[in-house]
Amino acid sequence: METKIALIGIIIEEEQGIDPTNQLLHEYREYIVGRMGIPYKQRDISIISIVLDAPQTTISTISGKLGMIPGTSVKSVVAKTK
Repeated sequence: METKIALIGIIIEEEQGIDPTNQLLHEYREYIVGRMGIPYKQRDISIISIVLDAPQTTISTISGKLGMIPGTSVKSVVAKTK
């Protein structure tokens, strides 16, 4: 199956979103190439960036599920190259 490279940016604005986000990312760990988390204490938010190598349907599923977690904002970008 063809895979694509994607970047998903997550901003967690409410503490209740931290555990579900981490659990979901753990479920899809086989597709994660890299992850960077930044706790921005001055604004009381957490910022996470995830790089994936996955089929388009999986990228959409992960992004959609993350977006349904209360207190989170999510955006994804898919590379145009294979």
